[in-house]
Amino acid sequence: MQSCKVRVVALILSVVFLAVSVSCTARKSDTLNNPYTEDEGKQAVLYESFSERPKHFDPAVSYNASEYAFIAQIYEPPFQYHYLKRPYQLVPLTAVRMPEVIYLNQQGEKLGDGVNDGDIAFTDYMIELQPGIRYQPHPALAKNAQGDYQYHRLNPAQIESATSLNDFKATGSRELTAEDYVYQIKRLAHPKIQSPIAEIMKNYIVGFDDFSKQVGDKSKAAIKNLPIAGATALSRYQYRIRIKGKYPQFIFWLAMPFFSPMPWEADVFYDQAGLVDKNITLDWFPIGTGPYLMAENNPNRRMILLKNPLFHVESYPTEGEPEDKQKGLLDDAGKKLPFIDKVVFVLEKETIPYWTKFLQGYYDASGIASDSFDQAIQFTGSGGVALTPTMLEKGIQLQTSVAVSSFYMGFNMLDATVGGATEQSRKLRQAIAIAVDYEEYISIFTNGRGVAAQGVLPPGIYGFSEDKSGINPYVYDSVDGKALRKKIAEARRLMSEAGYANGIDPKTKEALILYFDTTTTSIDDRPRMNWYRKQFEKLGIKLVIRGTDYNRFQEKMRTGNAQIFVWGWNADYPDPENFFFLLYGANSKVQHGGENAANYRNPEFDRLFEQMRNMDDSEQRYRIIQQMQEIVRRDTPWVFGYHPKNFSLFHSWYKNLKPNLMANNRLKYTRIDTADRDTKRQQWNKPVFWPLMLGIAVFVLILIPAVNAYRRRVRETKL
Repeated sequence: MQSCKVRVVALILSVVFLAVSVSCTARKSDTLNNPYTEDEGKQAVLYESFSERPKHFDPAVSYNASEYAFIAQIYEPPFQYHYLKRPYQLVPLTAVRMPEVIYLNQQGEKLGDGVNDGDIAFTDYMIELQPGIRYQPHPALAKNAQGDYQYHRLNPAQIESATSLNDFKATGSRELTAEDYVYQIKRLAHPKIQSPIAEIMKNYIVGFDDFSKQVGDKSKAAIKNLPIAGATALSRYQYRIRIKGKYPQFIFWLAMPFFSPMPWEADVFYDQAGLVDKNITLDWFPIGTGPYLMAENNPNRRMILLKNPLFHVESYPTEGEPEDKQKGLLDDAGKKLPFIDKVVFVLEKETIPYWTKFLQGYYDASGIASDSFDQAIQFTGSGGVALTPTMLEKGIQLQTSVAVSSFYMGFNMLDATVGGATEQSRKLRQAIAIAVDYEEYISIFTNGRGVAAQGVLPPGIYGFSEDKSGINPYVYDSVDGKALRKKIAEARRLMSEAGYANGIDPKTKEALILYFDTTTTSIDDRPRMNWYRKQFEKLGIKLVIRGTDYNRFQEKMRTGNAQIFVWGWNADYPDPENFFFLLYGANSKVQHGGENAANYRNPEFDRLFEQMRNMDDSEQRYRIIQQMQEIVRRDTPWVFGYHPKNFSLFHSWYKNLKPNLMANNRLKYTRIDTADRDTKRQQWNKPVFWPLMLGIAVFVLILIPAVNAYRRRVRETKL
């Protein structure tokens, strides 16, 4: 009997001791749910997330926004976009100054000022680099006491024991040279590397195609001593790129990771047999001169960037737009970059846990998923957007910007029904363009985060018109200077004129059947597909959805077997040529394997494109752009869908915020007020103990009758 009492008392004391211990521990560490160590939480660490595994960290291959989020912080092309100035402006990065541009005739002789574009056979870009820039510490550059590369001739035992790049303890560095930029251009041409821009560069860089054929199946490192006519190192710090004719947009390519430097030592190191089987490759462990280096690559958990200890001197901009100073965007003017010591990217596949952690302060920034939109955003009476009181109370900042990208519905212009240049097919396309209400689509499927497109160009690209002339007159009416979609009656009138009155196909005497080819086949995509069907039903058209996997869809597009499809394009650089080339006849996907997915061809449009693409911005170029817009609006090879609008949230401690849709290397400008972050994390995550104490009290109250009952039963048993 006595031992029973002792056990009960001991149990109660254990529960109380546990509660007190938890309380004391919480007071010591401030919060119980902090996913980071106490020291890390107070460092200059930026916490971000990713949901999709990056596939390529080799700058010659990578062509994906999710990959650029990493590699643009590691690699440095010669030029970059100014962080604050608008319109977007290129400035030197590793280069001393902007390139000297020299025009040459067919004999290679320099042409004087005021030369006609037709006389320009070649253009030279003369680029001079800053001396003293060094690569990050890396095993590929490590040398032994004799001055030989330590890891360029690994034996089987060394390869067998290596599981990660970190197993190679010795690291080295060397100075960046002009030859490294030339070597990277050679890599773009190497058939084994399969750069996605190789076909494009064949049209511009002199000798690029010949070099590609000459290389054949040689190893990557073997190209080091092979000359390429269009890229030459003139000295240790100067190199020349020669392109065909005049192509002013080429300078924008020189601000992309494709044209970052690559030391030849990297290919020698990574190409050793056996390393690729262990994922010790350039696609896994990059090597650059940028502000950060890849310290951990674990795409199933997290990715970590650390400040490059050998990063060269670069300062925060000292000038920007007039309002930047008032907004505090010049508070760090002239200070050394980068401000962040460590960037932690955590894998988050589910939006709800990610959103919860953001609200707790454990992520510094967040997008807004559809299921969290109403919690974060409210619409004002004037149709604008603002943060909800809950967000404002936390000091959260909202940043919005219209993306320099377009999503559109395309017609295969080779198709017998929706394609062609006849008046009948043109009016059918115009009718569909009116009926497919993208304002409604934006409202339903993107929470209002988009702007209905009026033509090929998105806002922010030269040639985009914001006044009445920028409204598509074939789909919209201009009412008080604003675009108002035409009534469905107008679309039905066009259907009748096209020979499809009430949507009836005169050949079959039944509803016209059109086919929509797509890769969206999941249950979650059904509402969107049903919406498209309803848009065509307004005209009496029966839309058949043909869902397929991505490879099959791509094959249909290449062979011209798709009829109607949805496509999109993100700007590579801020120039109208980068959008209009999507409709240039010579870029037809079926006939030439280009990016003209609609296979559109209009001789007048093509003529104007060829005239416009190599022109410098001027009044004449602007007028030509408006002519091209009018042609494609009338022909309607696309339903000009919408331009997405980015909504991003940032905590109050996130500094130097300004949308820059062209720069990918924005992390180095970011500064975190760690004291503010630490204070607010503690405020928002204080442990609440009264439910625990209440639970203990209830447990004890329940336990006492149980103990008494047990004692009575024991007593009765003894009797």
